[in-house]
Amino acid sequence: MVGEMVKSQLLEIPPECAGQRLDQALTGLFPDYSRAQIQLWIRDGHVRLNDAPLRGRDKVKGGEQITVTVPEAVEATWQAQDIPLEILFEDEEILVVNKPAGLVVHPGAGNEEGTLLNALIHYAPELKTLARAGIVHRLDKETSGLLVVARTDRARLRLIEQLQERSVAREYLAVVCGVMVSGGTVDAPIGRHPTQRTRMAVTSQGRPAVSHYRVVTRYRAHTLVRVSLESGRTHQIRVHMAHVHYPVVGDPVYGGRLKLPAGCSDSLAAALRGFRRQALHATRLGLIHPVSGEELSWARPMPEDMQQLVDELARDAQQHARDDDDA
Repeated sequence: MVGEMVKSQLLEIPPECAGQRLDQALTGLFPDYSRAQIQLWIRDGHVRLNDAPLRGRDKVKGGEQITVTVPEAVEATWQAQDIPLEILFEDEEILVVNKPAGLVVHPGAGNEEGTLLNALIHYAPELKTLARAGIVHRLDKETSGLLVVARTDRARLRLIEQLQERSVAREYLAVVCGVMVSGGTVDAPIGRHPTQRTRMAVTSQGRPAVSHYRVVTRYRAHTLVRVSLESGRTHQIRVHMAHVHYPVVGDPVYGGRLKLPAGCSDSLAAALRGFRRQALHATRLGLIHPVSGEELSWARPMPEDMQQLVDELARDAQQHARDDDDA
């Protein structure tokens, strides 16, 4: 795991900063750090007034005595592991990876090794010196698809800023239970479940979260949808789709009990029973290159297991349509 040292500073907000947002005022006081980095400090509780956490949008009056605890990265002790990676793009600043389902992104309790991070520092050892080895956003273990990784600290901070500004385009394909009439938007805050702390939930105490979805293909009892995100909350698509009563197929946490379509074939029944992960794939990623400013985008089709499931659903729909025509 990575170690982290901290350095606390007590500082006074200058009178000339009166009326500014806290994050704006601190950016002037810490010129070696970007505003995005300072916003992360504030979000993580590293900026406090009278031992109470503050918010980036809080206005300062000037003269406040504020404690800022600046995290200082130290060299990581992660182990490099030779795990195959599908690299779609790389230059001196970023890497774009197509993550397979089943691969954990970052080491944690129960997953100290065998993660995407271990694979990345084997492929690009310089990542070991960066916070989180340059990983700026994540995918759940059983979600496949595209991730961008920073190779330099300037790229990392600028990518974090793009994510905060919602200028990174992230699009997913999902197979959900139920037949959707049309697409739509879920605008519902997400936070920790009030009693089951390993789950997320739509809750008034959560952070803002917006997902847009549109129908790609309807089947007899399922729908293939394309989902784009404005925010990036933990389990966002899975929670939002369950919230509108179209849970993602195979989701072990939010998916509910397996329901087979009436009269489905043995092969479809086997495919649905055997699909033991959420049917969710990050299919498209678009961003502005953090150094060159060039607009870039990448796309990858569904992996084989999801494609086979979709093919079975299509065959089932076609067979029942023929049976209806013959009746």
